[in-house]
Amino acid sequence: MDYFSDRENGLRVCASDDVSPQAWGGIVALVQGSVKSGAFALRFPKSCPDGMGTIGTDETTFELSVKAEIPELNWPLQTTEDEIDGFSIHRVPFAPQAHVVMDLVEFCFRAIAKPVQGSYHKFFQHHHLSFEEDAGKQEFQEAVNRIFARNGLAYRLTPNGKVERLVPTILRESLVPRVFSTGDILLDKMLEEARRKFLSPDLAERRVALERLWDCWERIKSAENPSNKRVAVEMLLAKVAPEAEFRAALNREANELTTIGNSFHIRHSEVTQQPLKESRHVDYLFHRLFSLIILLLRE
Repeated sequence: MDYFSDRENGLRVCASDDVSPQAWGGIVALVQGSVKSGAFALRFPKSCPDGMGTIGTDETTFELSVKAEIPELNWPLQTTEDEIDGFSIHRVPFAPQAHVVMDLVEFCFRAIAKPVQGSYHKFFQHHHLSFEEDAGKQEFQEAVNRIFARNGLAYRLTPNGKVERLVPTILRESLVPRVFSTGDILLDKMLEEARRKFLSPDLAERRVALERLWDCWERIKSAENPSNKRVAVEMLLAKVAPEAEFRAALNREANELTTIGNSFHIRHSEVTQQPLKESRHVDYLFHRLFSLIILLLRE
């Protein structure tokens, strides 16, 4: 489904990592509607008192499972919170952290199936349900991704039920489908870990991805020349940039990235280092170093 504004103005840029209260409200409405319709009844069945089949979702077991698997999530799902202003208390819109929202989305995807009404039980005035699991998951995926897209969120629920973060466009082509084959098995594993964690909705995981990428950079240098990393960089750059001017520019970039890795809380944990608090800063530094590494690995 598209909207007039999409056709008239184009699709929104999906660049936000933070889930807005409006987007969260849409997710809450989707989950609550699915509970009421019996869409989670395949995994959490509420049975007919006469034992004739499933009639809906057992909301108690559904709630207990959600709370056990996502401890950070308040239940009932909370869309507002108290804000204290002097002696006054106001209710203001609220949304959990992005990784909590995405955990709920993945939990629901695993449990959901399209309920199909069967025979009508006249005495209890309810229908007995059967389920189309694939259809239910597809409809849920489409509904979630529509909420993400309409609110400019940089996330996508995949057909396998995993939420992936939409990396910046300039990185997407080289990063998402990448398979690393450098000849160094450990380096391949480190690069894959960095790639996988960078796609996570959790900022803490993306910081780990950045740290792992910096470890890859150090390993690449040490593999070229274990005794002198500065010479190693010169050797590597000579292979990819025979032209002196461009090689000098790349050398400045390599030295700057090494300085950044030692100055910010990426590879080390000294109290003098500055932590990276903003998601966009993590994206920027990951992009800079990843681009250089890929350039070197092509040789």
